[in-house]
Amino acid sequence: MRSKISVIGAGNVGASVAQFVALKDLGDVFLFDVVDGVPEGKGLDIMEGTPHWGVDSVVKGFTTVDSGKYENLKGSDVIVVTAGLARKPGMSRDDLLAKNVQIIKSVAENVKKYSPDSVVVIVSNPADTMAYAFQKVSGINPKKIIGLGGSLDSSRFRTFLAMEIGASVQDVNAFVIGGHGDDMVPFVRYSSVGGIPIESILSKEKIDEIVKRTRFGGGEIVEYLKTGSAYYAPGIAVAAMVESIIRDKRRMIPCASYVDDETAKHYSAKGLFIGLPILIGEHGVEKIFKIDFNTEEKALWDKTVQSVKGNAEKVDSFLSQE
Repeated sequence: MRSKISVIGAGNVGASVAQFVALKDLGDVFLFDVVDGVPEGKGLDIMEGTPHWGVDSVVKGFTTVDSGKYENLKGSDVIVVTAGLARKPGMSRDDLLAKNVQIIKSVAENVKKYSPDSVVVIVSNPADTMAYAFQKVSGINPKKIIGLGGSLDSSRFRTFLAMEIGASVQDVNAFVIGGHGDDMVPFVRYSSVGGIPIESILSKEKIDEIVKRTRFGGGEIVEYLKTGSAYYAPGIAVAAMVESIIRDKRRMIPCASYVDDETAKHYSAKGLFIGLPILIGEHGVEKIFKIDFNTEEKALWDKTVQSVKGNAEKVDSFLSQE
């Protein structure tokens, strides 16, 4: 029986996820969106390319203005949530957060109703905060909820290192943890090229430049596009997560995951979703690795925890007002 992957939100990121998942032949893809005709049109467009890819993925779209269409979520092995608004002129970050929490609340209620056993990948920004909101509303086992963040940030970090060194990206190992934003924590100490530490290859000044570029990688894309944001790299990063779930590859991909009592003994972020080095498999978060911090890394970690905690408290406030 073929796997079923549902993608909620058929904008640029959601459509890219659907395309890459279909291209990898991970299963059949169901695409959902509130804009009439968009998921149906994009789904059909993707499926019409499958003969050239040599895959047999079925790609279908459903407009969810009629909430009954969410019934088609039933039986999903993985649900990817990309739904959300982009920040508009004059809109504060808190305004945007409040509106996206409302969107996630509606999505979470429908996932809980129709497919509560799915592994859920949250892409909506900020992914760690939206994963927190999704879990609060749905009550789904937090180990089955994973937020994008480190998967994308680590890919950017590896790309920039490979570009600077002139090496294949396949030989660059590097990762980023913490919140998905300015306070992310790239782990330079654990970064290497073919097993050789990058600190023995690049100067501290050059590494600092690459770390800064990684932190503002999304903003760099926005500056180029002017009227949009990144979607190809996020789509590929999500597809890698979905593949690890569907095929139980148990890849170590840094992603936003839930900090339970045991994990909090090491990471001091109890009850939050935050970027951690995890194994991703068929059940979602299979294992969380513990990393020892040096003094500088611990300071950065404490800062990112406070940032993520602040957003979580805002989510609690928004939800309590209903």
